[in-house]
Amino acid sequence: MLKILDIGQIRELDQHTIQFEPVKSIDLMERACKAFVNWYELLFDKSNRVGVVCGTGNNGGDGLGIARLLHADGYSVKVWIVRGGKESPDFAKNHARLKGKIEAQDFADSMETFNDVDMLIDALFGSGLTRPAEKIQEKAILAMNRSSAIRVAVDIPSGLFADQHTDGSVVKANHTVTFQLPKLAFLLPENEKYVGDWHTVDIGLDKAFIRDCETFRYCMTHAEARKLLRPRHKFSHKGDHGRALLVSGSLGKMGAAVLASRGALRAGVGLLTVHVPTCGNDILQTAVPEAMLSLDPSGSYFSKAPDAEAYDVIGIGPGLGQAEQTAHAMANLLDTGKPLVIDADALNLLSTHRELLHLVPKDSILTPHPKEFERLVGKWTNDFDRLGKQIALARQLRSVVLVKGAHTAIATADGEIIFNTTGNPGMATGGTGDVLTGVLTGLRAQGYPAREAALLGVFVHGHAGNLAAMELGQIGLVAGDLADFLPLAFRSLG
Repeated sequence: MLKILDIGQIRELDQHTIQFEPVKSIDLMERACKAFVNWYELLFDKSNRVGVVCGTGNNGGDGLGIARLLHADGYSVKVWIVRGGKESPDFAKNHARLKGKIEAQDFADSMETFNDVDMLIDALFGSGLTRPAEKIQEKAILAMNRSSAIRVAVDIPSGLFADQHTDGSVVKANHTVTFQLPKLAFLLPENEKYVGDWHTVDIGLDKAFIRDCETFRYCMTHAEARKLLRPRHKFSHKGDHGRALLVSGSLGKMGAAVLASRGALRAGVGLLTVHVPTCGNDILQTAVPEAMLSLDPSGSYFSKAPDAEAYDVIGIGPGLGQAEQTAHAMANLLDTGKPLVIDADALNLLSTHRELLHLVPKDSILTPHPKEFERLVGKWTNDFDRLGKQIALARQLRSVVLVKGAHTAIATADGEIIFNTTGNPGMATGGTGDVLTGVLTGLRAQGYPAREAALLGVFVHGHAGNLAAMELGQIGLVAGDLADFLPLAFRSLG
């Protein structure tokens, strides 16, 4: 998995590379500039007039190097330097290298906009910022944000804190090109308006140092998902791939049971039984003929827990409803000790019947969206605070807690946070979470531990969404499309 290091570790990584490669700091800076330019030139041609806004530290030195390299490749480039701090040695060296090629001008208080460029490259502040921007630096940030140019941040948008909540002015980048590893701030919803689309470029920082560096924050990768996927044996049979019980659906919400069932089956479960109220019998038998049914005594909602002895895992929640009798029936399922995948109305019942929380079996998986998570743990002040609450709940329940969304965050009982890297905005439609519940239930039934099932399930679910969007587009995407594309998503890992 891709590690997310804190700013202190990133600084140590830079210094370790300089000392033990060995490489001069100015030459490492040149590598970073070239990596940025290689990325840039793949997306933007020479018809775009480029403006580079530089501070006087090392991030500004990156900006000067980028300006020189773009100019050498035939781009029209202007450079502004925002004064207000002392020059770093590598900034001064790159400033000297720029002379005779591009005339850099100082940014002045009176400048309101950058009107005569199509692209603005933000190299004002790097990731080591410790306090909000002020005075002329803040004015430069505000001027960049007023510009109609496309904004590309070097390493991190200026003004953004990498490891904590940000107050103050921040460049609103359309793209952020970060060096070697992503920053924690990039993964959180509160910073989307600053980061835009983020991209990592390899600048040759020491791989052994990264490998040995301790962290509890990661980004999920395709390579990791491939390692987690278990091959099937030639002589295996349906009983070898798990028996799952899915408790879902109520009057008017049987579609959720159908979607969750399809997700479980497409995830490879050997035998699936769906427990539904009797109103769902014809619907499930028609829509999901591969599933067996367990019919509840109630005609419209879940009222009585079935015998769970024969099942490896229980998925509960999609379309369940929140009747009081449903809460009692769910308590009986929790009391079986079977690992659960808990979603939707089952989470809401835990929020309103908090005495049930201590019954959640260890190694379960909880899958709230942000509002459901808020009902479980209360409000948070910012997304960094939310991560803390998520880790605390995972530890309390000795289970996996994932909060759904762009870069779904998966918290483990050991205090890890792993961010997903698949998915797209087309998945923001009703029912996609039900499919995910089915996928996770299907994987757990096949013997995947809770952590592995969550990582693989969320990744493949998002990947199926990406494949569906490539074929169908994002706007018309519906939850059933994800179930249809799950086989291709799994196949891509094989």
